[in-house]
Amino acid sequence: MSELVHEKVAQAVQILQEKGIDLWLTFVRETMLAADPILPLIFGEGDLTWQSALLISRSGERIAIVGHYEAEAVQRIGAYTEVIPYHHGISEVLRERIAALNPAQIAINTSLSDPLADGLSHGMYQQLLDILGETPYCSRLISAEEVIHALVGRKTAGELARVRAAVEETEEIFIETFNFLGVGQSEREIAAFMQSRAAARGLGLAWSADNCPAVNAGPASPVGHSGPTELRVQRGQILHFDFGVRKDGFCSDIQRVVYFLDNGETQPPPEVQEGFDVIVQAIQAAAQAMKPGRLGYEIDAVAREIVTKAGYEEYMYGTGHQLGRRAHDGGGMLGPLWERYGDSPKKPLEVGQVYTLEPGLMVAGRGYIGLEEDVVVTANGAEFLSRPQRELICL
Repeated sequence: MSELVHEKVAQAVQILQEKGIDLWLTFVRETMLAADPILPLIFGEGDLTWQSALLISRSGERIAIVGHYEAEAVQRIGAYTEVIPYHHGISEVLRERIAALNPAQIAINTSLSDPLADGLSHGMYQQLLDILGETPYCSRLISAEEVIHALVGRKTAGELARVRAAVEETEEIFIETFNFLGVGQSEREIAAFMQSRAAARGLGLAWSADNCPAVNAGPASPVGHSGPTELRVQRGQILHFDFGVRKDGFCSDIQRVVYFLDNGETQPPPEVQEGFDVIVQAIQAAAQAMKPGRLGYEIDAVAREIVTKAGYEEYMYGTGHQLGRRAHDGGGMLGPLWERYGDSPKKPLEVGQVYTLEPGLMVAGRGYIGLEEDVVVTANGAEFLSRPQRELICL
């Protein structure tokens, strides 16, 4: 993964130049206990024990100030042009390096709406204020939210290749699962099969094993993050999946739907087919609307309106979220302007961002229809990374 660290640190310099921000400071301690979520991008998967500062400047300086026992390991990463070890304390050398750069603004990892940009703990913030207290730089601190939002969202070629690989593995596991399915199986049995197929491929799960995958058999199954139950597959009902894997540090997140034909049926009933078609239409319309510069809530409105105008209840979640090193990768989202989402739906789409598209609806007496596709924003619009489910699978 060290090549990705090089890509992301170089990308951070470009973003600082674009945003006109002189310096970005990531300030951490004892990361094994409380890691800043941005560290895997600009440092890798290793740990830092003592107070450490990673400084990336608009002019291209990349400085790591770390405890002397970790300096050699940081040097081996190769992403930082200057690695400065210290023994007794970080304060003096950190002040000296900041003064030498003389930044007009110092972006630090605090944010009201993006958890990936809020990695600076309150205690470390107070220590930073103490370190800079008698300098002019204490009043120059700003949020690094827009830097981190861009850095996380704009996938490099190496990152995007890993997301594609995770999506491909997930689709293959779905095919194995469809061949395994049968009437009478429980949600837990199906989930265990999918997890076993991921393990056999040497893959991790994209989120907690308690509810990855989510498996919903029929209308009584609790949709969301509650996890599979002992409910069993029945004829005349919908079976819904939400599943993702982690491969080489990157995730997929895909939903699929199967209908079990009832006795005497040769095709799904009209209400099931209609619901499925509405969700397919909503996903395709949202994808077509995803142009760079469009705002997240605008894309959400496209999909949401198709569902509600067709007579279905509004789904009580956002149409999509960013995807990458995590199934929910922070930054902007495709969601409505609800209080719980803060400013996330107001972020513009940018080339290189990977999003999910996942509207859904309930068909009375039959079950939940939710599809989820993974797409990347390009200069010309959205490109599907997954092969969209356009036909209802009937078994």
